[in-house]
Amino acid sequence: MIRAQIQFEGRQYERLRQAAARRGVSIAQLVREGVEAYLARVPADRWDDLLAVAGKYGQDGAPEDVGQEHDRYLDEAYEDWRESS
Repeated sequence: MIRAQIQFEGRQYERLRQAAARRGVSIAQLVREGVEAYLARVPADRWDDLLAVAGKYGQDGAPEDVGQEHDRYLDEAYEDWRESS
């Protein structure tokens, strides 16, 4: 397994903690089950489209303003995906 750090809203964490206690499993187990359920619903080719955003800028790197303009760049990257949905 690969260890990952994620953050939850306080209410989300409390609900997860309670659900895990009721089932007698860890929060991590609930999260893994939730991820599997989500991945089962999302077509694999959509993941390829979405993950392509990670490599959008290639070897030249990201534009200098990506920190301020990230929403605009993501909007551009998702444009084809939205049109095909």
